Amino acid sequence: MKLSNELVEKSLPLLIVATLLTVSVGGLVEIVPLFFQKSTTTPAKGVTPYDPLRLLGRDIYIREGCYLCHSQMIRPFRAETERYGHYSVAGEFVYDHPFQWGSKRTGPDLARVGGRYSDVWHRAHLLNPRDVVPESNMPAFFWLDRPAQTDNIQAKMRALRSVGVPYTDAEITAAPEAVKGKTELDALVAYLQGLGTSIKNND
Repeated sequence: MKLSNELVEKSLPLLIVATLLTVSVGGLVEIVPLFFQKSTTTPAKGVTPYDPLRLLGRDIYIREGCYLCHSQMIRPFRAETERYGHYSVAGEFVYDHPFQWGSKRTGPDLARVGGRYSDVWHRAHLLNPRDVVPESNMPAFFWLDRPAQTDNIQAKMRALRSVGVPYTDAEITAAPEAVKGKTELDALVAYLQGLGTSIKNND
């Protein structure tokens, strides 16, 4: 056994092959069963695809790097659930491409932030966080109070439909009207206000 260990450790090609083989087998054993587990592939009760305005807001959330400081995954521990609410379940994220779980919490987890504050509070917080939370170290996103780019909303919805999000032709056709005249701030607030509400409403 010692000889074979030394042989692998001293031969770079052999080490690479052994590492890839180990990672591949481990990955298959852990990941493949999830595709056949109903709880990870079926939407949780009340979970629906993002409407056009929230979809627009989600893209702004990603573009502005909000996920770098805020996770969206509450672990099933008492300290987490008492602070943030019901722990996250896989069925909540079926329509998220990509999901925003994360593990970085410079700011609080946002998985259950929907409905916790008013739209007015969110707008003030995004434009200048210290107006509502004096000790906040979050940067101000004052530039979000500008017209949102909405001309590609239908293309986004079609792309998501191609990976399994069940948007109908009627929803895609109506999308431009739903986001007409909206600002980036409107869209981001709409996205935040929807986070976690399906689970909260079904507790």
